[in-house]
Amino acid sequence: MAKDPKSGPRVVADNRKARFNYEIVDTYEAGIALTGTEVKSLRSGKATIGEAYAGPSGEEFFLFNAYIPEYLQANRFNHETKRPRRLLLHRNQINKLLGATQREGFTVIPLKIYFNERGRAKVELGLGRGKKLHDKRETEKERTWNREKARLMREKG
Repeated sequence: MAKDPKSGPRVVADNRKARFNYEIVDTYEAGIALTGTEVKSLRSGKATIGEAYAGPSGEEFFLFNAYIPEYLQANRFNHETKRPRRLLLHRNQINKLLGATQREGFTVIPLKIYFNERGRAKVELGLGRGKKLHDKRETEKERTWNREKARLMREKG
């Protein structure tokens, strides 16, 4: 079965609220250590990462609270739906993330889960700081103004 060459990475789960609730400073790409049934369930595209976050556990980073539903055909060999999943990062990336979360008050948020060109499951992590209420209002005003501006430009031609 040949893959479509122009398809590129296929997004499985997207955290759309992350950029609204957090000011994203830096992004990282990390692999995830998954079981076979988790991969098959991800390929069906039903995962959610709305409440998920990434954090340290010892010397490694884990993805907590990400929901990957059970794969129906696996019956008794299924996985736990919200188990912590190990993130595969380089040592220097782990050290940067650890320093930012412990010293500077940043949070590591998963932005999306996708399959890259080689068919590997990846997570895009965002290093961000939580927005205050007035920052969220400013973001909403800017988004509304851009939408209104685009509508006016379309009408005038």
